[in-house]
Amino acid sequence: MSAPTEKAPLVSIDIAKKAFRLMSAAKQMAELYEENKAITAKYVHAASRGHEAIQIALGLQLQSYDYVAPYYRDDSILMSIGMRPYDCMLQLLAKRDDPFSGGRTYYSHPSLNDADKPKIPHQSSATGMQAIPTAGVAMGIQYREKMGLTEGDEKAIAVCSIGDAAMTEGEVSEALQMAALKQFPLLFLVQDNEWDISANAKETRAQNAAEFAQGFKGIEVRSIDGSNFEESYATLEEVIELMRKERRPFLVHAKVPLLGHHTSGVRKEFYRDDLEEHALRDPWPKLRAWLAEHGLEEAELDTIYKEEGERVLADYNEALAQEDPRPEDLFTHDFAPSPITEEKGERSPQGKEKTVMVDAALFAIQEIMAEHKEALLYGQDVGGRLGGVFREAATLAQKFGDDRVFNTPIQEAFIIGSTVGMSATGLKPFVEVQFADYIWPGLNQLFTEVSRSSYLSNGKWPVSSVIRVPIGAYGSGGPYHSSSVESVLTNIRGIKIAYPSTGADLKGLMKAAYYDPNPVVMLEHKGLYWSKVKGTEDAKTVEPSADYVLPFGKGRIAYEASAESMANNSSLLVVTYGMGVYWAKAARQALNNKVEVLDLRTLYPLDEELILERVKAHGKVLIVTEEPSRNGFSQGLAGWIQQEAFRDLDAPVMVLGSENMPAIPLNSTLEATMIPNAEKVQAKLEELAAY
Repeated sequence: MSAPTEKAPLVSIDIAKKAFRLMSAAKQMAELYEENKAITAKYVHAASRGHEAIQIALGLQLQSYDYVAPYYRDDSILMSIGMRPYDCMLQLLAKRDDPFSGGRTYYSHPSLNDADKPKIPHQSSATGMQAIPTAGVAMGIQYREKMGLTEGDEKAIAVCSIGDAAMTEGEVSEALQMAALKQFPLLFLVQDNEWDISANAKETRAQNAAEFAQGFKGIEVRSIDGSNFEESYATLEEVIELMRKERRPFLVHAKVPLLGHHTSGVRKEFYRDDLEEHALRDPWPKLRAWLAEHGLEEAELDTIYKEEGERVLADYNEALAQEDPRPEDLFTHDFAPSPITEEKGERSPQGKEKTVMVDAALFAIQEIMAEHKEALLYGQDVGGRLGGVFREAATLAQKFGDDRVFNTPIQEAFIIGSTVGMSATGLKPFVEVQFADYIWPGLNQLFTEVSRSSYLSNGKWPVSSVIRVPIGAYGSGGPYHSSSVESVLTNIRGIKIAYPSTGADLKGLMKAAYYDPNPVVMLEHKGLYWSKVKGTEDAKTVEPSADYVLPFGKGRIAYEASAESMANNSSLLVVTYGMGVYWAKAARQALNNKVEVLDLRTLYPLDEELILERVKAHGKVLIVTEEPSRNGFSQGLAGWIQQEAFRDLDAPVMVLGSENMPAIPLNSTLEATMIPNAEKVQAKLEELAAY
């Protein structure tokens, strides 16, 4: 009877040895941070102790054309894709040369765009928020393959690394839903240590991530011991190979111990009663024992550990000596430079009839999509059957196909947040939130991910996207189809905001937004789309030429004050935008044209130079907005004008907006009472003139 043969290892000795070297470094980094906590805990951090095996098993198998979204406990992933301990420590200490953020964000919150490493778009600290942007990356990879935009035979994948506690976030479900529906090449790597912060699994979840994912048809699930390097590497090797070949999503659920603190500020001894059990699953002694069983001498393993300890200490001392950010570094990379800096093209070509505003936007996007395969449009009901509830995308799906113009589920967070990932793959998405009233579920992604990506990645990952938002009261839309939201949006730094009042401006700004490398929110008033509201006929314009662009931050004088009123110092200035332009126009006519109407066109950036010039010319200013005025954009603008132009004013800057009530009622009488109109503007102007 022959002796039983030994089972062949699932991973090569060389790979396991490399993993042991990386794991030894990660272990000693965490220990060094703890030993020097008087210094290292100045800025909050978390280390990967207990999670190293699954993280290293992933990092060693990613290619430079892949994308990965590590979360805040993933320094072993960073090490295994080629970062030095020194690189990580520069971020730990918030140093100027921190390669991820320039000292702007926390340890293990990487942003990386090196040619020889997997790409890491901006990673925020909000748990679970990386799921939607990473699904957007996978959607971008899939789109580029369908459009023939990829180079060579690269079969890139996107990896979303996430803790099991974050899987209960609603936005994670949106990402899972889209991955399953569209079959993205997306891997969810879920590291399950059974802890939130102080809340454990029994308190916070009805099932683990593997069980949860079973509800999403089309996502294949594996559940493994993430502290076992051999099992982790072999499982991921199989999964990644299948993903590169079959282009479909997977979820790998890896059980791991949590050996370190939740973070440097929330220490394990405060609340943990399972430390001994978790210590028994430490991946470092497991891998060391595995290597010894497969022929490595204890002396060699000791040497590796010692070498890595010396490297970690040397890197730490080197990082400590580096320069902190300078005060002037605060003011860089909030936006990437835009190539559109001046108005170009023909605004009013001869021999053309006027077109409605909604068609001006449609034609702008149509021209862009005809020229650029990187452009696509998605959102609720924009696909071929309807072309948008306002017909603002009509015929585009028929012209460009269902891969470039398509419907999404009712997922505003995904619609907005996915643009982070799409942009990272080199695409330029137009997306639509159907009504401004429904932008709220997407604000988390807009604020946490989209707006901060350029700044917190130190300029590496600006988000190039255009978010279309139909806005404003029109035709008794009621409390959930009439809202104005610009004051919320203008308080989000890092996005540009347009609010045009004519078709020509909408087309020119839409073109400029496409070529701008930064995120743009395009507010489009529903009442101006077809100029059906009496007095808004000037919103219809001759369609500008295909090459017409209008830079952001350039207002216009929509209507001039009469020469007589300017000469006798009785003129007034209205500063407004959107529907306010036409209320002011009507009021101007009733006041013998002694009112100049300044149309802002963009709310950020503002044309501050033009505003102050016209304030100085008139001395009396009324700001008109459709929003309730209190605590909003309009009052902020009024305060800024009074601060900057106090000596040029002959009266306080006045503001007219909607009544300060919680919502716009459905009843037409109540709606008319709520929002401004020409008569209300006229009355306010008469009050201003008499001051």
